[in-house]
Amino acid sequence: MKKAILALSALCLVAFTSCKDDATSKINSDNVAAAAERDASAQDFPVITFEETEHDFGTIVNGTPVETKFKYTNTGKTPLVVSNIKSTCGCTVPSDWNRDPLAPGESAEFTVKFNGKGTNQVQKSITLTTNTEKGSEVVKIKAFVQPDPNAKDKKAGTASIKSVK
Repeated sequence: MKKAILALSALCLVAFTSCKDDATSKINSDNVAAAAERDASAQDFPVITFEETEHDFGTIVNGTPVETKFKYTNTGKTPLVVSNIKSTCGCTVPSDWNRDPLAPGESAEFTVKFNGKGTNQVQKSITLTTNTEKGSEVVKIKAFVQPDPNAKDKKAGTASIKSVK
């Protein structure tokens, strides 16, 4: 028991003597101000604003390639970075986007090409990977795809050739 009390006393003595420096005297006020400014700006995310978030190609014939451009502006207070743009399928290809940081107030655009394949109402999503608060943004294209009227004639012509043989 005496050994335990002696050990506890020695531990308390070491703890009290090592804490004799005042921790507040070690704080540099310049560092505190810089950290506060950094933390305040870290909460400012860039904001991406599109002229349109959905483009309707209207009615197109199956197999007719179409394209559009999506224009956007950085309406936030910090630089906007679009690091990647991808679509939901291979028939829709995004291209030509600015990979450099976009300063507040600046605008840019990217192209979306759709090969026009499908039937009836077709809708595709294009996802932008950004440094906005959400981390990604989505725009959409849509079209009503009609069958190619010449495709029936081609099939009919092929069938009549087979029946002649």
